[in-house]
Amino acid sequence: MNIKPLSDYVLIEPIKEEKTTKTGIVIPDTAEGEKPQKGKIVAIGGGKLNDEGERIAMSVKVGDMVLFKKYGPDEIKVENEKGEQIEYLIGREEDILAIIE
Repeated sequence: MNIKPLSDYVLIEPIKEEKTTKTGIVIPDTAEGEKPQKGKIVAIGGGKLNDEGERIAMSVKVGDMVLFKKYGPDEIKVENEKGEQIEYLIGREEDILAIIE
């Protein structure tokens, strides 16, 4: 299934990071229960319309690594060609705080 965001929405693939304690024990992201705040832009909309009806260009592009608000984007699950459920986040461009370079 292909998802094409509309307006100023972006589709983000969250990046889950594992943390390691000082003793070397790996704590998976799922154990802490915190939402990831880092991800990769998978798809973007065409941009928001201004009062004159002109499109405002998006400041992010597909492939950008970004930091976003913890509770800004909504979670969605999409089934891929293999029948597996993949989790994405969809939110507005304003939910993105920074581009990671």
